[in-house]
Amino acid sequence: MIKLPAARTPMAGAKKGSKGSAASDAPKESILSKEVKSTTVVGADILKAGADPKILPDSEYPDWLWHLIDKHPALSELRRKNTETLPYENLKHFVKLDNRSRIKEHNSLKAKN
Repeated sequence: MIKLPAARTPMAGAKKGSKGSAASDAPKESILSKEVKSTTVVGADILKAGADPKILPDSEYPDWLWHLIDKHPALSELRRKNTETLPYENLKHFVKLDNRSRIKEHNSLKAKN
């Protein structure tokens, strides 16, 4: 005869899926000091043996970095403008968006058939 261990049953009054006590629901305070948070990019290190990079002054970063957050005009706005007078960056963006739009339209027509 094989003896099986007793089946585990949930505790009375315990909520399904809850872990820990109510005290663990409170937000946890960071163990990093404010000085470390303001001088390093916490969590940016992807190597096991590496360290988080330090935040440098703005003058140490390349100029193109600050233009990454600039907004590009929408496709509808670019279509209203004359493509011959658009700056190169806007023209490049227009071609990209227009191609994407035509591909989506072509794919939706193929899917209907």
